[in-house]
Amino acid sequence: MSIDGNSNRGAMTLAFSLSAVERLEDSMAVFEDAQNWSQHVGVVDNDLDAVERAVEEYGLRQDFDLDDRDKWLALEEIRGATPTRRHVYVGTAGEDRRVSTHLGWEFVSVTEAAEKAGWALSDGESEGGVLTRLRKAVSDGLFPIRP
Repeated sequence: MSIDGNSNRGAMTLAFSLSAVERLEDSMAVFEDAQNWSQHVGVVDNDLDAVERAVEEYGLRQDFDLDDRDKWLALEEIRGATPTRRHVYVGTAGEDRRVSTHLGWEFVSVTEAAEKAGWALSDGESEGGVLTRLRKAVSDGLFPIRP
């Protein structure tokens, strides 16, 4: 596991679940904001291909080299490799809370993080929202609806 990033930043390692990133109205702006007070920032989740696509699509900073690790192993190794005082995992589901607390990370729901940091959340209808992408896929004929 390698960690990239500027060691002159804050005393926090901040990781987002993929579902949390998708809930953010402007994930790039959130990551830029987080860089002001976090030493390491990135996306950690089980679907590595989806993480890679999201990082590229949204232009996100990714300090974590996940290789082929699931989020359990990745978060465990990141915690051991980063000397920051705080390790915070921003997520949306019970599984996110379970993995983070089991591995010694603080869990913060994306809703709570957005409220505290002044980040806007997507209503699911923005260009990057899951519902919009699904509707687009259906309308583009990728998933044709049959009577």
